[in-house]
Amino acid sequence: MAKQIFLNLPVKALDRSMDFFKKLGFSFNPQFTDENAACLILGENIYAMLLTEKFFKTFTDKAIADSKTTTEVLICIDAESRLAVDEMVKKAIAAGGRAYREPQDHGFMYQNSFEDLDGHNWEVVVMLGAPPS
Repeated sequence: MAKQIFLNLPVKALDRSMDFFKKLGFSFNPQFTDENAACLILGENIYAMLLTEKFFKTFTDKAIADSKTTTEVLICIDAESRLAVDEMVKKAIAAGGRAYREPQDHGFMYQNSFEDLDGHNWEVVVMLGAPPS
């Protein structure tokens, strides 16, 4: 079983991306942050490595998806409440991101979403109860 999760995301301007996520209330692990990469702390043992595109290319022979026009992945993180979900999306929009879907209320789960500065899709959810069986 995995003990940690590291999601690797290519970014065009590392400083700009770090500033964006700081405005959402996130912090970075300086031990794994330099001019090529920044370790975004999403939660206990959950991280997103923001990698400059040049550095990201050293890990793969495949082309980097243009996340402004192609969905590469949907990143989903949780929040403590419905209010916290909407507050994070509001902060993301104020920091230069954009909403890409209307909020969804599924009864057992509420979600809202934003696109970061590089076009990566982030879903923010709160679980309200057990899903239907």
